[in-house]
Amino acid sequence: MKLTIVPTPIGNLEDITLRALRILKEADTILAEDTRTSGNLLKHFEISSRLMPYHKFNEHKAIHTIIERIKAGEKIVLVSDAGTPSISDPGFLIARSCIENGIEVECLPGSTALIPALVNSGFPSDRFCFEGFLPQKKGRLKKIEMLKDETRTMIFYESPYRVIKALEQFAEIFGKDRGISVSRELTKIHEETVRGTIEEVLSYFLNHTVKGEFVIVVKGKTDDKDADNDN
Repeated sequence: MKLTIVPTPIGNLEDITLRALRILKEADTILAEDTRTSGNLLKHFEISSRLMPYHKFNEHKAIHTIIERIKAGEKIVLVSDAGTPSISDPGFLIARSCIENGIEVECLPGSTALIPALVNSGFPSDRFCFEGFLPQKKGRLKKIEMLKDETRTMIFYESPYRVIKALEQFAEIFGKDRGISVSRELTKIHEETVRGTIEEVLSYFLNHTVKGEFVIVVKGKTDDKDADNDN
């Protein structure tokens, strides 16, 4: 009995692994965050496995049925729209339920946007914290304020509709001179990474069209001595 979690490309379809393709082909059912998006991926690679919707709106209700189907011997694979399930996407609940029911959980290595963005930033990557998406409204500023003294490199996901807002709030709380790196459309044709101070990067995006999925990497807080050593 096993649930297999398969990361899918975040943009460039060539990033999928041979192992991932084999497992998707062998699956009886593929749990998909969006069956249309995953359907396009399967069609591209000529995979005919059955798709079943599994997303944040139905995951609580669907878990019992999925568990029973795995126990009955069905080969079930979990994917999200892009990247690794459970990383800012559905996946945690079903993985936990499988473990609680004595079902093996196997996650393949593969695409996730946070690691390329972190490496691209040039900031320390030996210790970092991934914060995912900030709250859209309630608790947003409180969350950022809690991270004001974080010394590790911080990674955030953000939609194009709130990137400017996020940068403005970071400037207010972290300080306009804090180092930041913003990557968008990773692995895609229009991939771009903008680096500098928060003030500089904010100015850039205020004067350029903001499109695509964004990963924001913020340098951790350093004391005055560390800051001097960086110069």
